[in-house]
Amino acid sequence: MESPVKQFEISEIIRFGVIGDSPVALTNSGLHMILIVAFITGGLMLATRGTLLVPNRWQSFAETIYEFVANMLREMTGKEGMRFFPFVFSLFLFVLVANLVGMIPGAFTVTSHIIITFALAILVIGTVIVYGLFKHGLHFLGLFVPSGVPVWLAPFITVIEIISFFSRPISLSLRLFANMLAGHIALKVFAGFIVSLLSVGGIGYALFPLPFLMTFALIAFEIFIAGLQAYVFTVLTCIYLNDALHPGH
Repeated sequence: MESPVKQFEISEIIRFGVIGDSPVALTNSGLHMILIVAFITGGLMLATRGTLLVPNRWQSFAETIYEFVANMLREMTGKEGMRFFPFVFSLFLFVLVANLVGMIPGAFTVTSHIIITFALAILVIGTVIVYGLFKHGLHFLGLFVPSGVPVWLAPFITVIEIISFFSRPISLSLRLFANMLAGHIALKVFAGFIVSLLSVGGIGYALFPLPFLMTFALIAFEIFIAGLQAYVFTVLTCIYLNDALHPGH
């Protein structure tokens, strides 16, 4: 049976050159990200082309996603947070579509690579820090010093708050990466069981419905997890952006 981690291997498609010892190339991961962005852009353009007073199903679907993310952002950050809507909306759609594309047989799951999810998490935390310092100046650093803490306890609490803040990109990226990685490995293993049992014949034909049904159950569960992880990633992004908008405790 083929290794269940083989599906996560990055391979070159087109090499453009070499910088030092590092090749510059279009990989299967890069190609999938380009296709994901193209799909999202094309889908939204198609859904919003010639908007109607009574929306068709595609326009209605696009408006539903728009309102879903907008309501989430307003609830977490207030009306002021809507200035981040394009950023949050883009993150949500990218993570959601990337997760769902990974469910297509033969497709590459870009969110199953820690470097991709960590880059997204760093983008979020970097936005929080840059905007927080730009908007509030040094007052933003009050985020690390909770109000009402005794003076003698403040240094310890401040250290804990700093560690907690800078661990956010790690937890944010690991959560998405680990869920997608583990789910796809489990799917590959159970699919391998089906092939192995069918190749045995005899009793294998009698037993193969068990992993077959489990595989279908895992597919349904993975589709649910794909949507859930996009939602969780977006919720946490909104919570972190709220710190940039309102750094006071």
